[in-house]
Amino acid sequence: MNGTIFIQSAIRQFKDYKALAEKTFAQLGEADFYFQPDVANNNLAVNITHMHGNMLSRWTNFLTEDGEKEWRQRDAEFEQQQLDQARLMELWEEGWRCLLSTLESLKPEDLEKTVTIRTKPLTVIEAVHRQLTHYAYHVGQIVFIGKHIRKDQWESLSIKKGASHTFNEQLKSGAR
Repeated sequence: MNGTIFIQSAIRQFKDYKALAEKTFAQLGEADFYFQPDVANNNLAVNITHMHGNMLSRWTNFLTEDGEKEWRQRDAEFEQQQLDQARLMELWEEGWRCLLSTLESLKPEDLEKTVTIRTKPLTVIEAVHRQLTHYAYHVGQIVFIGKHIRKDQWESLSIKKGASHTFNEQLKSGAR
């Protein structure tokens, strides 16, 4: 496998998930970030603070320190904090900057190294996949909550229902 291709692909995938969440945020108002669907699910603010904490912990000194930092306060990420939307977006961006700058600094030879997350040894490739799936999981929650809030006012982030054929024809004709 070409390591450069893997790193570039991972960066693209992470950015795609970031964009999905941000397209959801753009459809919502400030109060929506604290909408609690039920007691079993986190609101958007909690998802953001959790992802922020996870990203800083996992991607700071990624190649040299365990991904679960002693300074991380994971349990606090799930507690209700009244942060305004601007502050939530600052945390969001800070986490993503940490992740993306670390990925962008990786070299193909780094992919064969071993890192640890909660003392578990993983290849760099495994650690990248682990975090990609973790963030995709939370972005899925974010999108679901956004759709729940917006209901019939939701602007699809993908191909609208019943529009697959038209979409595919547009792709074939280059008219997308």
